Order: sequence, then structure tokens, then C-alpha cells
Amino acid sequence: MKKTYIVVQSSKTKAMLKNLRKAGVLHVTTASKAFEGSRKQEIEDVRKVISVLQEKVDKKHPVPRKALSRRGVVETTASLAALLRKREELIQKRDRDSVAAAALQPWGDFDPKELARLKEEGIELFFYTIDRKDLAKLDEEQVYYEVSYQGPMKAVATIGERLDPATGAVEVSFGEDRLSDLGKSIARANKELDEIDERLKESVAYLDALKHHQSVLEMQSRFEEVEATLVDEQELSYLVGYLPAKEEERFTRMAGKNGWAYLLEDVSEDDEEVPTLIEYTKGNRIIKPVFEILGTVPGYREHDISTWFLLFFTLFFAMIIGDAGYGFIFLLIALAIHVSKKEADTMVMLIYVLSIATIVWGSLTGTWFGSIEILRSVPFLRKLVIPQISNYPELFGVEAVSAQNTVMKFTFSIGTVQLSLACIINVLHKSRRKDLSFVADIGWLITILALYYIVLLLVIGTPVNVKALFGAIGISFVVILLFGAQGPGVSFAQGAKKGLAGFFTTFLDTVSAFSNIMSYIRLFA
Repeated sequence: MKKTYIVVQSSKTKAMLKNLRKAGVLHVTTASKAFEGSRKQEIEDVRKVISVLQEKVDKKHPVPRKALSRRGVVETTASLAALLRKREELIQKRDRDSVAAAALQPWGDFDPKELARLKEEGIELFFYTIDRKDLAKLDEEQVYYEVSYQGPMKAVATIGERLDPATGAVEVSFGEDRLSDLGKSIARANKELDEIDERLKESVAYLDALKHHQSVLEMQSRFEEVEATLVDEQELSYLVGYLPAKEEERFTRMAGKNGWAYLLEDVSEDDEEVPTLIEYTKGNRIIKPVFEILGTVPGYREHDISTWFLLFFTLFFAMIIGDAGYGFIFLLIALAIHVSKKEADTMVMLIYVLSIATIVWGSLTGTWFGSIEILRSVPFLRKLVIPQISNYPELFGVEAVSAQNTVMKFTFSIGTVQLSLACIINVLHKSRRKDLSFVADIGWLITILALYYIVLLLVIGTPVNVKALFGAIGISFVVILLFGAQGPGVSFAQGAKKGLAGFFTTFLDTVSAFSNIMSYIRLFA
């Protein structure tokens, strides 16, 4: 990336922004957080409307789509947004009335306002619900009146004085509405909600027009946001952003054509706002859906691991499913989606790759719907099996323990390769930048390889030279301490001092590396 500064006359800022938007080559630094955008509420309204209308789509009885004029779509959005707000208010009122009605139901239909009028005349009534046993224990001198109550408890009323809470009596207060009025209110709300629902179903016809309106509003909002980042200095305005290095020539031609003054400079090491431009090759584009689900975006200074991630993810998926029969089911699902969509998007291609990998792994291990009978009855399938990793080694004259150990060794090998690969990438990256801490990554690589053999010794019983392995780990540990905190602009003494200060952390990281390799046994399980 190149940090880019553009200076233009204030009168030409809109033209500059339009040209930059059309070219799509510049990432503009984020506007002030105080900037909200004049279209924020409009965008929020249209998003809510679209979300609700999508729920109303009837796939069995599709509604013909209708176009809207620019003014019409604005008015429709405002009208539907108001309708949704009214719907929300009606739902809340209906729910409140339903709760009140449920509380009044056992008492029957009466007018609570009559109680208020009695109070004004000096007769104050207090109503309670009380358990039958507690009612029987009330003081004989306590004056109360039993009232009609259709519930498991008893209901009583007192005049002028309250019952002591210690008696177990629970005082009941009433609202202003009577039960029959609440029922009518609920019925009216339901009727209005049904009418609103019908209106929303009819408005599904405008769904495409509303989606287009949303994209236009978001584009206009982004334009305003970028415009807010412009800094005015008398008659000039300038803009700051980031330009992909490969677009430098294209940008300079555009700047020269439009008469912009500009400055391009390399991104500084302490710049934390540098954006990441994500570009997928034809080979690894299919992993994009997984990254989107995980919400994973590499930082500007991080490595692109998409290809490696795709390879290991495919292998892990195949081993975890582990059954060629289910792999064929996934393949049929991919074909069905492909036919229905009439194109193979990245998700379909990913399912193809994962299903084929599962079929291959299941074939190599002889697993077809977990049935040994299928393998026995089809000689061709037995020819595809590698006996040493078969799930049914007895069919091939291989001991079960031997087959299990081979698969476990394979899983530990995968883990070691993956962890070692990370070290190698770091070594190559840091050595190019003349970062001396790459020596520590070599130390980690040696540590991981040594720990791999220790894991094989502990789990499988593979004979190894334990003294040599622990010696290698010890030497690597010292190397990691001395070089782990080195870096450009840091003296060796300073780096070594800082590294030694992290002795305990490095020790825990070494233990963690051992457990990381061990964790790959889950692929076997």
C-alpha cells in the first residue's frame, strides 16, 4: 500500500470524489466518528422494510415485481417504515392488554372505575388472593368478605384496612380497563395487524425496487462520509487514503488528467490504519465462504494463508467425516444446488471439493456408510483401500493396533507439518526484512520437530533418542530466549535482555507447542 495525499481546489472536490469512486482504487481513511451521515435513518428504514418483506415472500405463489419511480420508492419506503412502527406499537399494546386481561380473567368482568368512585365516597376496598389454608388461619376478629374468583386460590376483600402480609395474603391492584374492554382492544389490534400484514404482503412486489434504493442510499451515504473527511484550507481541500501499489500507475495517470496535486509515500511501520486488500486467485477463491463465516480478515502485515488454509481445511473435513458414502451424499447436494442455481458459485465449488476429498479419504480407509459388509461384497472398493490405515484392517491381514498407530502417526505428522510451516513462513518473511528474530523461529522449528518425536514415543511407543531430543529442545529454548525479542532498530543486548525476561512465558509456549501437536489426535478420534 501507498499512503496517498490528494490536493484539489475546493470547488472541484465533488468531481474528484466521483472520479475516485468510479475508479475504485483508493481506500479513504475513515471519517470522524461524529459524522453520522444525513441518510442514516433512511438506510435504517429501508433495511428494516426489506428484512420484513423478505419474510413475507411466498415461494409457492410469487408476486410479480413492480418498478417504482425515484420519488415513488422514497414515498413507499417512508410509508412502509411508518407502517412497521405502527405494527410495533400495536404489538406492544396488544401484549400489555393480554397480560392485563389474563390477570383480570379470574375476577370476572367488572368496571374498576367503580372502585375509584367508592373510594371517593369513603369506602376503600382492598382485594387479596390467599391460599385456603392461610385463609383458615386468619384471626377470627379479622373482617373480610369472600368474592368470586375462578382460580386455585381464594379471593377476599377488606374494607378500610389492609391484611398483614404475614398472613400470606397477596394484595391485588386493578387497572382502569374492564375485562370486556380489554378483549375488544385486543381484537381491534389483531384486526389492524392483519390489515398491516396484508399490506406488507402486497408490498413484496416492490422488493427489488427497494433493494436498489438501499444500494443507492448506501453509495450516497458513503460519498457524504468521504466528503466529510476532506480538510478545507482556504480555497484548497485535501484527502488522505491508501492506494494499492499495483494501482499506482493508473492513479498517477488519472491525477494528471484531472489536474490533482498528490503525494505518494510508503506506509510507516507504526501506521495502524492501513487497510487490507483481499484478492483471491482462481485456485483459492472457494475458501472465501469459510472466511466470511469465520469473520476472518488478515491484517496488512500478516501473511496470506488462504491457500494453505484451504488445503488443511479440506483434509481435516475429509478425515473428520471420514466416510465415502456420506461424501457422495454431499456431492449430490452440491449437484442439486448447482442445477437449481444454474451456476457453480464459490460455495458450490467448496462443497464439490470437500465432498470429493471425503470420498477419496473414505475410499482409502474403506469406510462406506460405516459398513464392513459393503467392503466385503465389492472387491473393487477393497482395491482402493490402503490396508495400513483401513478402518477394517482384519480384512487385509493387518493388526488393528498397527493400523491405529499408523493413523495416529499420520495425524501427528499433519500437526507438525502445519506448525512447522508457520515457522518456515516466519523465517522467510523476517529474513527478507533483516529481522534477527527469524533465528528464534528456527529455534521453534527445531523444538516442534523434537516434540513430534517425543509425542510418537509417548503415544505410539516409537523408539527415539530421548537425550538427543531434549538436548535439541534445550538448545532451541536458549536460542528462542536470546533472539525472540530481536528486531529492526533493537540492539542485540536489549533484545536478549527482553527475551530472558520472558523466560517463564517462553517455557509455557514450549509446553503449549507439545499440547498443540497432541491435539491433532482428534482427527483420529
